[in-house]
Amino acid sequence: MTADQILAEIREANLSYLMLAQSLIRTDREQALYRLGVNEDTAAMIDMLTPAQMMKIASGNTLLCRFRMDDDLVWNLLTNHGKSAANDGIGRLHASILMAGRHQEAA
Repeated sequence: MTADQILAEIREANLSYLMLAQSLIRTDREQALYRLGVNEDTAAMIDMLTPAQMMKIASGNTLLCRFRMDDDLVWNLLTNHGKSAANDGIGRLHASILMAGRHQEAA
């Protein structure tokens, strides 16, 4: 993949992310805050963006979204390393609880 292709993919991901975020915020704000991992001020700003503003923001060369799972515990729970398929649901639930707690700490 060339540098130009990577930049085009980043721009497309940014626009998709902004459109999804705005839709989530307008549909169910509380769920959006949790699922996106943003605070109320950021949600309000995303909610008010016009299509032209979203295009301008998305055209940058840096991803707007990021992974929130930045520790081994959550990654291991999500990927089920060393666990049976039967524990998959429990691991995902545990990971969701950990991430929800971190969202509350950040808010």
